[in-house]
Amino acid sequence: MSTTKSAAITLYEESERFSDAYPEYDLSKLPQWVRDNIQEARVYGNQKKGVILADGRKYHLDNKLNDMTGRDWTFFINSVFSTHYPTRGTEGYAHEIRKIHPSPKPPQLMRDLISFFTKEGELVFDSFAGVGGSLLGAALCNRKAAGIDLNQEYLNAYIEASKKLDLQVYPTICGDCIQILQNDAVMNELIGKQQIGLCLIDPPYANMMSKKKTGADAYIHGDVATPFTNEAADLGNMERSEFLETLKKSVELMLAYMKTEGYVVVFIKDLQPHKKETNLLHSEVVNKLNEIPKLYYKGMKIWADESAKIYPYGYPFSFVANQVHQYILVFRKEKR
Repeated sequence: MSTTKSAAITLYEESERFSDAYPEYDLSKLPQWVRDNIQEARVYGNQKKGVILADGRKYHLDNKLNDMTGRDWTFFINSVFSTHYPTRGTEGYAHEIRKIHPSPKPPQLMRDLISFFTKEGELVFDSFAGVGGSLLGAALCNRKAAGIDLNQEYLNAYIEASKKLDLQVYPTICGDCIQILQNDAVMNELIGKQQIGLCLIDPPYANMMSKKKTGADAYIHGDVATPFTNEAADLGNMERSEFLETLKKSVELMLAYMKTEGYVVVFIKDLQPHKKETNLLHSEVVNKLNEIPKLYYKGMKIWADESAKIYPYGYPFSFVANQVHQYILVFRKEKR
């Protein structure tokens, strides 16, 4: 038996029963996994704020952010992680439906992010919902969700995928998120009176997709542009400066519906450097969103998607990176 496991057993055996320490505690405030095992739960620490189960899992009663064990929390905050999510079978989560989108996010990935930044029953919001990766992820971990997208075909694919997976279908609306976020009546119909706990977005990255492909990309994929939509309001059709300002405005408008200490989590990918342009888009997004009053940058996670196809860019003349990673930028709304 490991020293860590032995220490957990000793701690559990020496701790007071939860029911004795808190005979009138509102159990609905506890995570589902604690409620399911409440008869065996015990408390420890001078203030009796630590909860431990017979299997060693621990929870802190002052955890206002999520429902995680201390071990799961520690694992999540690693700044770099890699995945290889399947796109077929049960674990593909209806990828065959969602693949009409150029870059659908895996629902499992979104579930794991949502699980850290919210508690059960909280509201997740996506201003650029696409085919609903965020919404599917919310359903997988018992959160509520709502989303906006310019493309009704994408939203229809989300609804179809959700029904196929037998998951709750959350409310969505097709339109320009800037206009919708300025309309209180429409927003109240979309999200009700509940405040947003997490805004999880994967915005189109400036005009990356709407430009004709060049260089190695053109050689491999052809030079035809593949925009998300042809709408002028699509961030994916904007030049860099307009993209950054519009993204900032969308987040700033959304904050009016978000609780204090709610999180904004943004997926972003850098462009390839060009001559003296570094094209570090993630850095530009951090600086731009950090201009918003009450919104503070908290750090990032770097996600390496090992399922991404790789190509011999630059061969045999020069270095060109296969960008299989994306930045997951984390911001929090503060009181001031």
